[in-house]
Amino acid sequence: MSITPPPCEDLCAVRAERARAPERLERSIAAAQSDACRHAFVATRFDAARAECAAAPADAPLGGLAVSIKDLFDIAGETTVAASRVLANAPPATRDAPAVARLRAAGAAFIGRTNMSEFAFSGVGINPHHGTPANPATAALDAQPRIPGGSTSGGAVSVAAGAAWAALGSDTGGSIRIPAALQGLVGFKNTARLTPTEGAIPLSTTLDTVCAITRSVRDAVLLHEILAHRQVALAGKPVAALRLAVPTTLMLDELESPVAAAFERALAVLRAAGARVEELPLPPLNELPAINARGTFSAAESWAWHRRLLAAHGADYDPRVALRIRAGETMSAADYLDLVAARRDWIARLEAAIAGFDALLSPTVPLVAPPLAPLVASDEAFFATNARLLRNPSVVNMLDGCALSLPCQRPGEWPVGLMVWHAALHDDPVLDAALAIERALAEAAR
Repeated sequence: MSITPPPCEDLCAVRAERARAPERLERSIAAAQSDACRHAFVATRFDAARAECAAAPADAPLGGLAVSIKDLFDIAGETTVAASRVLANAPPATRDAPAVARLRAAGAAFIGRTNMSEFAFSGVGINPHHGTPANPATAALDAQPRIPGGSTSGGAVSVAAGAAWAALGSDTGGSIRIPAALQGLVGFKNTARLTPTEGAIPLSTTLDTVCAITRSVRDAVLLHEILAHRQVALAGKPVAALRLAVPTTLMLDELESPVAAAFERALAVLRAAGARVEELPLPPLNELPAINARGTFSAAESWAWHRRLLAAHGADYDPRVALRIRAGETMSAADYLDLVAARRDWIARLEAAIAGFDALLSPTVPLVAPPLAPLVASDEAFFATNARLLRNPSVVNMLDGCALSLPCQRPGEWPVGLMVWHAALHDDPVLDAALAIERALAEAAR
């Protein structure tokens, strides 16, 4: 595989990052031990990371840059517990997960295993076993700790706090894009089939996607090329050549005012730059509650994986996670097959409705990061917030599509994510559009 060369204006920056990798790694290690990363890691591996950084070839794509690994993925010789208690005594992995192996071959230095919602089953990011990392991106805006977003909570915090250059994670209903949006980062959920999920504890074998959190779209392209072992074909379309759709069904409902303001401002910037931005009703989005009425893929498939562990060690689970897993217990085989068929028909109709657009634009989530304490204290508040966080990004997982969240707020404002998305295997056009959109937003903010 060859890696797409970065744009010429970024080439010097990429080379500089690689050249300073040992220095950057020490800064990452210091950040990982700071208050900003409290509860972000379930295990750190600083000496191993130093050795990996020293051994990384200077011309490797990552060249010794620090990468954090969600505690969902196997690293040879280490135990993978998905931030749970029930797997604490599981045997160490005998080999790297393919995603980890590809990052290692690209010269990554693995700084540590990051905290997460237990078994990746929440968009909030709370973990009662290992503590919950506070959102570092909101600390300057509000003294009270706010949620990091999940399930890749610690991974996002590691990037936002400077402990990692990028974070390996997963996205089943928004678990990369939600924390990226709430923390002002970039999260790219590729088409699921493009990245191997072997060596990772599953949540939903239908919806799980292996992907990463970064600080820029350029870095998201590089990480995707490594994880998918493929070269991204960038057309280099300027904003003025883009035809973009804004779905008006569901995705714009009940937006908090900071989200609505940042989203509308971003659309205005793109229109002013010459993009064709068209409103698009998508009635099939309103069908999702009925399609999932008898149960979801995540519930059914997680129940199949956890049912024996729950029977033997149910008291060791986060009760909120156990409740969501047990929802799959009542689904029949007929219910599951009906869900598969309904999804197939729904995807076909939605793909037909969005054909012809370079990408679709939506707020990644309809709210800014809420305070943490009330969601720890109240099941009702937790589940209501979790549903709101998952609403928009989970549409893309159900579509088997691809999506990138990038920040669209101004400096000093609450982090807000702009989601650029499309159907399956539109990854390259989505990344291409996201690069142009990121550049246009940056120029408008100057």
